Amino acid sequence: MVKWWKQSAFYEIYMPSFKDGNGDGLGDFAGITSKLDYLKELGVDGLWLTPFYASPKVDNGYDIADYYCIDEVYGTMEDFEAFIAEAHRRDIKVIVDIVLNHTSSEHVWFKESRSSKDHPKRDWYIWRDEPNNWESFFSGTAWEFDEATGQYYYHAFAREQVDLNWANPEVKNAMYDVMRFWLEKGVDGFRLDVINFLTINESFIDNPYDHDKKEQIHLYDKDQEGILSVIEEIADVVHQYPGKFLVGEVGSEDINILKRYSGLNKLDVSFNFNIGSIAEFDAEKIYKKLVETEKAYDSGQIATLFFSSHDMSRHISRFGGDEDRAKMAAVLILTAKGVPFLYQGDELGMKDWVPDDIMKMMDVQGRLTYEQAVKNGKSKEAALVAANERCRDKSRTPMQWDSGPHAGFSEVVPWITVPEDAFHTNVENQEGNPDSMLSFYKRMLKLRKEHTSFQTGEYEFLRFQNGILSYMRSNEMERTFVALNFSEEEKSLELELKNMNLLLSNKRNKVENSEVLTIVGNEVIILKEDAGNDSLNQR
Repeated sequence: MVKWWKQSAFYEIYMPSFKDGNGDGLGDFAGITSKLDYLKELGVDGLWLTPFYASPKVDNGYDIADYYCIDEVYGTMEDFEAFIAEAHRRDIKVIVDIVLNHTSSEHVWFKESRSSKDHPKRDWYIWRDEPNNWESFFSGTAWEFDEATGQYYYHAFAREQVDLNWANPEVKNAMYDVMRFWLEKGVDGFRLDVINFLTINESFIDNPYDHDKKEQIHLYDKDQEGILSVIEEIADVVHQYPGKFLVGEVGSEDINILKRYSGLNKLDVSFNFNIGSIAEFDAEKIYKKLVETEKAYDSGQIATLFFSSHDMSRHISRFGGDEDRAKMAAVLILTAKGVPFLYQGDELGMKDWVPDDIMKMMDVQGRLTYEQAVKNGKSKEAALVAANERCRDKSRTPMQWDSGPHAGFSEVVPWITVPEDAFHTNVENQEGNPDSMLSFYKRMLKLRKEHTSFQTGEYEFLRFQNGILSYMRSNEMERTFVALNFSEEEKSLELELKNMNLLLSNKRNKVENSEVLTIVGNEVIILKEDAGNDSLNQR
C-alpha cells in the first residue's frame, strides 16, 4: 500500500497570519477551523502548522516555553482538539512544527538549569567556562554569559533560544515524551525544525573562517557525528504510531548532506533546499537541481518540492512577479517527482510586503543582523540593507481573504501590515474566475489527485531543451507528459502525439496530433497517454 503522504499535497499555515477567529489581530485555531472548507475545496491533503506552543515569541514561536501548552493567543487545548477533529472529518491530515534543538530561555527547564551549577538540570543545556569562536546562525557570537553562575550557555540561534544537550539521555527521553503527547492528541506527524543541529562536536573545536566570503564555516556545530543515530531514535519513536509522517528541516543546500537524513529508519523526507531556495528564477538551474536530486537519492528516498515558506521570500516575488511564471512553478511543484509543499497565499499569487521602513518589520534575525553589521563598522544604511535581506516577515503578512478592511483576516488591525495589494489579490476576487491564480491551483491540485503518475510515477525522462523543461512520469496505471516553456518565445519539441489527451494548458484548449509540439511562450502543456498505448516518444 502506498503511504498516504506520498499521495498528498501539503499546505503550510503560518499560525499568526492565516485567519483571526477571536478578534485580537492574530491568527488562531478558531480561525483555521473556520476555513477548513476552503482548504478542502482548494484540494490540499495535509496541513503543516508552524509552532503554537506557549512562547515569548522572540522568534515567532520557535522559542518554546512550554511544549505541553497551547499559547493563549492561538486558543485553548479544546480549540486545538476541535480543529484536529474537524480537519480529520474532511480527510485532511495535520503535521505540526516541533523544535527539538532548543527551548526558550523562559522554559522552566532552563530556569532550573541556570539556577545553580549543581542543579540536576544543569547538564540539560550546554555550558562552558570559556566560549569558543562559534557564531550564531542569526549573527554574532553563539555564547551568552550568565552572571549568576559565571558560565556561558550555547545558542545556535537567538540568545533566547537555548540549545538542549542531546548527549544527555534525560533530554532525549523528555523530548520523546513531548512527541508522544502530541501524537496521542491526534497529529499525523511532525515537521522537525533545524533537526541537523541536535548534536555538536563536544571537543568544541573552533570553526574555520572563509576569508573570501568573509564568513565563518560552520564545520563543528551542525551535521556532527552521532546525529543520524539520534534521527533513527526519533523515527523509531514516531513510527511506533502507524501512519505518522516525519519531515525534517535540514539546514543545508548540499544534496549530499540532505540525502543522509531520509530513507529507511530515518526521516520520511527532508526539505530540498537545494531546489527550493533558488534565489532568482533560472529554469536551467532548477532542471539541474532536479537531476542532481534524482541521481543522488537512493531507492526509497523521495524529494520534497517547494519554492516558498514562512522562512523565505515568496517565490512569485523572487521569480520576478509574473503570474504565468508562478503558475508554471505551481505545475512543477505538483507534477514533478516529490512531495509538494505549498505556502499559504501561493494559490492567490500573494507577493512579498515591501515596507517603507524596514525597522517596522524587524524580526529577530533581521535585528541581530543589523546589530552585528553596525558592530562590524557598517553604516546604518548598509546595516539596514543587510537586515532587509535576512528579515523574514515580508512573506508573513496576513492571508488575503477579501477586499474589505484588513483583507478579511481580522476585524481589528492585524499584528503586521496588510499589503495594499490585498485589495486586488484575494480569495473573494478570485473565486469563480476561471482565469485566476486560485482557479489554476484548484485545477492543478485536482489533476494531481486524479492522476496517480503525479503521485508515485517514476521519471522515464527529465530534460531541458531550448528553454523547455519536460518530463515523462509513469507507473503501472498511466503515463503523463509535462512540458513547461519558461521562455517568452514560441518553441518546438519533436514528439509523436498519437492517441494523446490534453489534460491541461494555460494557453489553449486542444493539441493536434503531430510529430512536432509547438509551445508558445510561458505555456504549460500536460498530456496523458491513452491506456495501453505506447505512442509518446521524445526524440
